[in-house]
Amino acid sequence: MAETVKDGIAERLAQARRRTLRLIEPLSDDQLNRVYSPILSPLIWDLGHIANFEELWLVQTIGGREPLRGDLGGLYDAIEQPRRIRGELPILSADEVRPYLDEVRERTLEVLGEIELEKSEDPLLRGGFVYEMLLAHEHQHNETMLQLLQLVDGYEPPEDEAPPSPAATDGPETVRLEAGSYEIGAGSLDEGFSYDNERRRHAVELTAFEIDRSPVTNAAFAEFLAATDSEPPQYWRRDGSRWVRTAYGREAPPDPAAAVVHVDFHQAEAFAEWAGKRLPSEQEWEAAHDQLAGLGQVWEWTSSEFTAYPGFEAFPYREYSEAFFDQGYEVLRGGSWAAHPSVIRPSFRNWDLPQRRQIFAGIRCAWDA
Repeated sequence: MAETVKDGIAERLAQARRRTLRLIEPLSDDQLNRVYSPILSPLIWDLGHIANFEELWLVQTIGGREPLRGDLGGLYDAIEQPRRIRGELPILSADEVRPYLDEVRERTLEVLGEIELEKSEDPLLRGGFVYEMLLAHEHQHNETMLQLLQLVDGYEPPEDEAPPSPAATDGPETVRLEAGSYEIGAGSLDEGFSYDNERRRHAVELTAFEIDRSPVTNAAFAEFLAATDSEPPQYWRRDGSRWVRTAYGREAPPDPAAAVVHVDFHQAEAFAEWAGKRLPSEQEWEAAHDQLAGLGQVWEWTSSEFTAYPGFEAFPYREYSEAFFDQGYEVLRGGSWAAHPSVIRPSFRNWDLPQRRQIFAGIRCAWDA
């Protein structure tokens, strides 16, 4: 029997959940509950939030059903509960959160089997938007979980959850784009899933510029540190005359050819200035993306603040994007090794505060032609 659209959604939901559970499989309850950093949630909160967000959208909103436990919504609200206090909340324990994940998923699949999906006029259902949103949500939380897992001494990541070896790149070291008009952003939802902050597609006028084909490497950043005595990336430590990385509580020299990671916006900007270059704007990055190498290694800081595109409309809730516009957040483009491939698209806009280094962020430089 041919696979239906609903079958495909169910399988992708299952795949995302398998990844979530595989990431935490070797951890003790103490490790799940521990607060490792005030800017990262304890893993036990992430698990409950993943389940509660799914229940909110795929069971309550789409299915019109009552929640299993109405008291959980407030505890797992990412806006109402900032990361620094999530470890103090009376959230579900490890013994409680796993059954909750399973029970929500069972109800999600029941609702999926009942609804009219392919001919629906509901904007949440048209094109499977709400299911794509929930899949992206769990994938993005997996990435933040991997940020925290680097703080867990002795953690052994699954074999497929490690940075890939840098691939050799052929061709010129830089890409030049001429002055002109370029289309930026995502199209309508009928053209495929995108977040509200990626829309609407619009034209921008750019002056001529050049951009490096590859991200800045560990070797290049080490040269910058030697010349400027600047602050190293997170997880770098001096060991005599060499640098070592200390993620997972283990020490190993950084791969010279790999993209430098865990640098904040100010470090990225300082490196670019030292190299006689600058950070690209997010519009320049997107205009050049199809000629760039090294995509999917690290998120790349841009010089652009996170703001709304012309014609922006919040959908399906304003807290995903609108609440962060014009609040000092910087845009990152590309995608890291920890991001699921479905998240990595040319128009995707990541953002964070300029001082944050826990994200898998690196650098790509540009300059005026």
